[in-house]
Amino acid sequence: MNYNIFDSVAPAMPSPSKGTEICKLLLSQASKDMRETLVPMAIPALAAHLSDVKFMYSDNKYYELCGQMGHLIGPSGIGKAQLTHLLEAIMRLFREHDEKEFEKLANWQRQVKTRGANKEKPERPDVSFWFPPADLTNPAFIQNAMALEKLGGRTQYLNLPEIEMADRMCGGHKQVSQTIRNIYDRQRAGALRATADGVTGNPILRVNMTFSSTPEAARSFYRKDMTNGFFSRIPFVYKGRGERQGKIPRQGNYDEEFLQKLDQYIMRLSACKGHFVVKPMNKMADQLAEEMASLADLADDDVLFELSHRSIFAAWKKAATLWILNDQTWTRSIGEFMRWFCYYDLWSKVKVFGDMFKGTDTPADETKKGPQNMLDSLDDVFNEQQLVALRESLGKSKEGTRHLLSCWKYRGFITYSEQTGLYTKTETYLKGNG
Repeated sequence: MNYNIFDSVAPAMPSPSKGTEICKLLLSQASKDMRETLVPMAIPALAAHLSDVKFMYSDNKYYELCGQMGHLIGPSGIGKAQLTHLLEAIMRLFREHDEKEFEKLANWQRQVKTRGANKEKPERPDVSFWFPPADLTNPAFIQNAMALEKLGGRTQYLNLPEIEMADRMCGGHKQVSQTIRNIYDRQRAGALRATADGVTGNPILRVNMTFSSTPEAARSFYRKDMTNGFFSRIPFVYKGRGERQGKIPRQGNYDEEFLQKLDQYIMRLSACKGHFVVKPMNKMADQLAEEMASLADLADDDVLFELSHRSIFAAWKKAATLWILNDQTWTRSIGEFMRWFCYYDLWSKVKVFGDMFKGTDTPADETKKGPQNMLDSLDDVFNEQQLVALRESLGKSKEGTRHLLSCWKYRGFITYSEQTGLYTKTETYLKGNG
């Protein structure tokens, strides 16, 4: 399937088939209008059930599957709460574990309060929370990361219904960028005095996270972080309001039958251990890298090209999770979803933040333009001066015109006639972008 990240319509999700039956299950209780947004947002929660698992990427290095994130963006009232309902079903076993841990902590706190001032206080029990509350503070977040590392290096999962909650978790907005980068890259927290009671430590941040917000809140939150690597590390899922309809969306129930089927998949995640190389998955990553270079050439946009590197890597991690869920078997359908994850992320970034890629700070507006496919904006037969005029209308210099034409010829998008001095779009390009 051909995807166009410059289109006004989101890339269409592939139909779940052999190897991606889990996607069909995840969507079975969602309303039709929200289905495409839920799959990429649910995978970070599923991947939190993994530990002691590494995959070799196309760069020949092994990576853990923690650090998966997602940000669901959409206007108020589009149904973002449906994600929370699905996540609660996925994280049910984590909730049960955490309830027991909270009880341990409550018992310890009661003992501390009942001891006199001159009595020796009991030591704080070793507790770790796998699905911490969304309003946790930065000291609690770091302390929990320390506990998880001490008890085996498990991944904690957080779902923040509002993106601004990340400020509290990271210790202020200035610290969000560094914390998210450390989470994505599985780095240490860099906090040697982590909590108010003097607990010290510098744990590796094994965290999966999801956020939700309106487009306006997202633009405000990221506006100073478009070029520092933080923004590119977050995979986005944008859902527009669409047409007004006088119907209440119908949702299903995560009943016992659904939960039993879901648990069979979660058991595969929990049982998976080891180091893996999935050659078809890395082949898809290499193919996407070539496609992303072509997209960047069509828009003549270096920012878009740089963003695509991490979009591919995030899609690769999701595909690795699907591979495990499919009994460690690769299928064509997993590859199709991997490709879609990458394009959906980039489309969402262009749709919501495209006009901010160059560092501008303007109000959110559906009419604002980000990177565009310049070749699509030209006639099927055109001359160099027409491309110059188009580039100048987009704020680009005349000097880059011939280099761009060379890129298009190299990629087989256009041919040139010495006799007429005209460029013609190739059949291959027209079919691929029709």
